Amino acid sequence: MQAKAINRNTLILLGFIAAKFLIQYSLIGPEYDLHRDEFLHLDQGSHLAWGYLSVPPVTSWISFVIKLLGNSVLWVKFFPALFGALTIVVVWKTIEELKGNLFALVLGAVSVLFSSILRFNILYQPNSLDILLWTLFYFTVVKYINSEKTLWLWYAAIVFSFGFLNKYNIVFLILGLIPALLLTKHRKVFLRKQLYFALVFALLIVLPNLVWQYQNHFPVIFHLKELASTQLENVSRFDFLKEQILFFFGSLFVLLAAFISFIIYKPFTKYRIFFWSFVFTIIIFTYFKAKAYYAIGLYPILLAFGAVYLEKLVSGKWKLYLRPILIVIPVLLFIPFYRIAFPNLSPAEIEKHPERYKKIGLLRWEDGKDHMLPQDFADMQGWKEMAMKTDSAFNSLKDKTHTLVLCDNYGQAGAINYYSKNRNINAVS
Repeated sequence: MQAKAINRNTLILLGFIAAKFLIQYSLIGPEYDLHRDEFLHLDQGSHLAWGYLSVPPVTSWISFVIKLLGNSVLWVKFFPALFGALTIVVVWKTIEELKGNLFALVLGAVSVLFSSILRFNILYQPNSLDILLWTLFYFTVVKYINSEKTLWLWYAAIVFSFGFLNKYNIVFLILGLIPALLLTKHRKVFLRKQLYFALVFALLIVLPNLVWQYQNHFPVIFHLKELASTQLENVSRFDFLKEQILFFFGSLFVLLAAFISFIIYKPFTKYRIFFWSFVFTIIIFTYFKAKAYYAIGLYPILLAFGAVYLEKLVSGKWKLYLRPILIVIPVLLFIPFYRIAFPNLSPAEIEKHPERYKKIGLLRWEDGKDHMLPQDFADMQGWKEMAMKTDSAFNSLKDKTHTLVLCDNYGQAGAINYYSKNRNINAVS
């Protein structure tokens, strides 16, 4: 019987993974090109280094693989979808570690699938892998708490290292986790010498990027200052907190159940570190006026705890009625967001009905002003046309060998390099 249950659960998990890919590839309308930022990351695959002005190197490695696979849009969209699918897998495995059964597994998977993670996974950026690695790091913490095996400290170090080389944002995970550890009995981990060996190992992994930063006079500091002056100054702390609710709007009840479980559900009291880690990390992000999505990696692991607790809570004769309802709620509440949170309507249709976009702040750009289209949607317009015009102008030149295509920004340069039919063009910005 147990083998049958395992096989059934595996088939259901594979079904969620397949659904994830199918949904992901259906969310972008044909009127849209790749996103401005996607061109930056794709172009970095042709210029491999241990660091770049705005990001660490991992995305460039993936871009190099995409280039080897043919550089098609299918592969560009495959990797963020893959990272989103793996996030579901990690939440699933966390629920199994917490002794959750089929209802908890399905509820957790549905809560992750029908959430704003779908929005992040439509774009080829470091964010999708960032969410996965935050979730995976928290999973190693769960495994360490349950086993106290030092092997999980090493796994945590490896996950953090690749998270750091993907996006420096994961540093905030550690900044929130350290005071959470000090507040709980798990502070004894600081007395284990294996922790410090693991930290040294993590340092060795990220060292090439740190050396690159040093050799190039720490461009990350320049980037953070520029980010603070041009974008973060327009971020409202209230809006940051308000947007946290929207990320998993359909499964807010699952997140609420997680927070309650840390307080009153005895088997979960040893996991209160996740409650305090959430609190401290949100406080830090709020203080620094971070963009709302920087914190999204906090939530998938909490959905695992909430799903297991609801499974324990909704039992007896009512479970036959209430459990299906709880599983359907995230799907039903996601439906209204489907038509506004994704570029599946043409720009003309969006301009005709801007009210529903404006209502939830999607028309507000990083400059703090409202525009005709959501910023991400606008950043997916006109690139193919620009590349065609560049090709036409380039082909009209007599001396192509000594011609430089100079652009105002990385979006223009990357789009020309991606869409141009002329392989002699190597646009720069």
